[in-house]
Amino acid sequence: MSTTTIRIPEALKARVSRLAEREGTSAHGLILEAISEKADALEQRQSFYAEAEARYARFLATGKAIAWDEMRAYVLERMAGASPRPPAAKPAAGRR
Repeated sequence: MSTTTIRIPEALKARVSRLAEREGTSAHGLILEAISEKADALEQRQSFYAEAEARYARFLATGKAIAWDEMRAYVLERMAGASPRPPAAKPAAGRR
């Protein structure tokens, strides 16, 4: 494990210490957990954006999409426990 020095305002340091004590951990442990959670959230968001960009590029290349009413009906059936056939992508309105 490597060492990194960070400077934090006294008020934040006091908050972290107080919260760590209440949680039964150290300030160091709480800080590591917070950094890890933030890194996980950022990685997840970046992955989401990358997937959205790839899907949009695919749409631009093919002009095909699934109509919202069809996708909504499919998702609602899945949520109800059914196994419906996924809707097929079709040329989007105005892109035939």
